[in-house]
Amino acid sequence: KSEKGHYYDTFRNRVMFPIIDVSGNVIAFGGRVMDDSKPKYKNSSDTPVFKKLRNLFALNFARHDCQDALILCEGYMDVIALHSVGITNAVATLGTAITSEQARVMSRYTKKVVISYDSDEAGVKAATRAMKLLEEVGLEVNVLSLSGAKDPDEYIKKFGVDRFKQVINGAKSKFDYSLDAILSKYDISLPQDKINALGEVEKLISEVNSMAERDVYIHVVAKKFEVQSSSIRADIERIISKRERTYKRNQTQKVRQESVGYSDRVNPDFLKSPAVARNEETVLGLMLLFPNHRKKVFTEKLLDENDFMTDLNKRIFVYIHRAYDCGDENLISMNEEFTPDEIGRISRMKIRRMELSSNDDSVLIECIDNLKKSIDKKVSEKTDTIDKLNEILSKKRVD
Repeated sequence: KSEKGHYYDTFRNRVMFPIIDVSGNVIAFGGRVMDDSKPKYKNSSDTPVFKKLRNLFALNFARHDCQDALILCEGYMDVIALHSVGITNAVATLGTAITSEQARVMSRYTKKVVISYDSDEAGVKAATRAMKLLEEVGLEVNVLSLSGAKDPDEYIKKFGVDRFKQVINGAKSKFDYSLDAILSKYDISLPQDKINALGEVEKLISEVNSMAERDVYIHVVAKKFEVQSSSIRADIERIISKRERTYKRNQTQKVRQESVGYSDRVNPDFLKSPAVARNEETVLGLMLLFPNHRKKVFTEKLLDENDFMTDLNKRIFVYIHRAYDCGDENLISMNEEFTPDEIGRISRMKIRRMELSSNDDSVLIECIDNLKKSIDKKVSEKTDTIDKLNEILSKKRVD
């Protein structure tokens, strides 16, 4: 429906591709523009029978011929080009990067996936992401390297289907593909390029879980770079140790956040100023629960939005103020203004106040005073820090 109230065809001026489920039912459509309009591809919206992130184009055909492998392409046209020359185990995602759900779907039908994405920079990035998701569901992954063409459709037109089948049989493993991608960026005859390339390769090997597999790759790389295997192995062990320390530190931080009932997902500013944020929530809890407190705050101008340091709590205060000005005592549109997670946080603010026996005006005034004191303290600490930094800088200049 247009802004003027007229209805128009969603897929106007597009070539249509029916999306069919594995039972043979048409469940959605994809449409490609016939000019330079945007977006280039458009799909039907999600419905109870169609989820874009779970379906694969042409899987209804490919599932009959994918015991050895599925070929994963970027778009409809590549899949159609392959099927038209008898390569019927090709599928494509529906205009989006591959998802974990689509990877799991593929794992039901095959044990191996050959990625056939465009050879440009975007294609390389997409292939790297796809390899990770496909390996996570236990699939063996190989990648096609198409020299002289950007995609399967163009390759077949230039070199023929037999040559393309040879390329499929010679598809590279994840490690070989990633190694070639790294080497293409550097001239390893130059010392600094060699060091930079080796650093990227060591990081790549460090992400391999199997020690035996890592050992094989270490020997291959040592020979390629003319470096001792023991040196590469020591570097990789340092990378793994550092990653483990970072993971443990992040997990400890997460536990600390959850131990006080908060994470930075709903109110990212909370951990920057916990004392201020708790005082903000106390005041908001009182205002959310009691209309008389809202009236007192706004008529006597006890607070304004600048008295709130965290973004979420500031937005809640602004909403309450706007609702008060509109005569909405029940705050009925709150669910439209805030996400479900934010509503959950708001509910907890109210519950904490409801559990207390005293919530009268004196408590409100005391809580507002505590909020302003905590803000003043925070600002003072920040000012002191800035003053100390300026003092240090001044001494440095004198020296």
